[in-house]
Amino acid sequence: MKHRHISRKRAVLAGSAVVGLVAAGVTFQSANASEQVPQFTARTLSADAAGKLATGLGKDLGTGAAGAYYDAGSKHLVMNVVDEAAAERVRQAGGTARIVQNSLADLKSARQTLAGKATIPGTSWAVDPVSNKVVVTADRTVKGADLKKLGAVVDSLGGKAELKKTAGEFKPFIAGGDAIWGNGGRCSLGFNVVKDGEPYFLTAGHCTEAISSWSDSQSGAEIGTNAGSDFPGNDFGLVKYTSDTAHPSEVDLYNGSTQPITKAGEATVGMTVTRSGSTTQVHDGEVTGLDATVNYGNGDIVNGLIQTTVCAEPGDSGGSLFAGDTAIGLTSGGSGDCSSGGETFFQPVPEALAAFGAQIG
Repeated sequence: MKHRHISRKRAVLAGSAVVGLVAAGVTFQSANASEQVPQFTARTLSADAAGKLATGLGKDLGTGAAGAYYDAGSKHLVMNVVDEAAAERVRQAGGTARIVQNSLADLKSARQTLAGKATIPGTSWAVDPVSNKVVVTADRTVKGADLKKLGAVVDSLGGKAELKKTAGEFKPFIAGGDAIWGNGGRCSLGFNVVKDGEPYFLTAGHCTEAISSWSDSQSGAEIGTNAGSDFPGNDFGLVKYTSDTAHPSEVDLYNGSTQPITKAGEATVGMTVTRSGSTTQVHDGEVTGLDATVNYGNGDIVNGLIQTTVCAEPGDSGGSLFAGDTAIGLTSGGSGDCSSGGETFFQPVPEALAAFGAQIG
């Protein structure tokens, strides 16, 4: 039977957050501390290698670690720590150490306070390791008493949080990577995957919550049906191919070429990433936060997301976020568009793969 090639536009990607390690900091270490260890030189690293080093150091340092990020300019891992002993170990491992005020426990406590006292539709919060704070963002729908309440809670957290506003509105980007169509909506394919030797694909959970049967064209023949869905809380869905459709492990670059995807990987703050989706096609940006919580309203609260500067619009939901041949995330939602910009959030792929028992391929 002749294969119908549809997946060149569907991105099969993956992603996971370096949750435990990216969580704080920006205060510089003292000049004296630097002078005491001139023998250590920070290693030049790729974003992926920096993420792996940060994960290892985070486990090794325990409560001494306070987050990390990748400095793309110097190609160094910057590791936030709470004392000089931890800073010394970071330098010995080839990282750049920064002694910061807020520990991971401080920032976790701030997030818990926000969850308990400021669960307001149109808000998000994520730990920013560069500012060593929890950055709280309010979209244009947060006004009046809600905005006043949010501001009071943030103020009560002192130097552990800051409040920002965005001109857009936080919403899942459904309307519809290659386009995938269902009754009443369009989304984007994330990554082709394999489970128990059979072909499936990943997309956003808010897409599979709304639509159960999928086509590669509007009102077209079915190519797949839902096999799993998790939204809210998470935002990932699994679709099983029901037709003889080609399913290469690659992402459509919308220029006649594709990016092969060979593995899933973790996001690191500071990493440059690319998104492919069926509405706005291909755009680049930077990871700015991990373990983000977003309140889309109507009780739809999603945790553990990757926050980025990559733009997206309705219909891009479920599409691929990737770095080279590594799948990083699935487009969830955000504010703004590809004209005015804004924040966009992504479901980490590794978490989705683990939940479904699937693999890239």
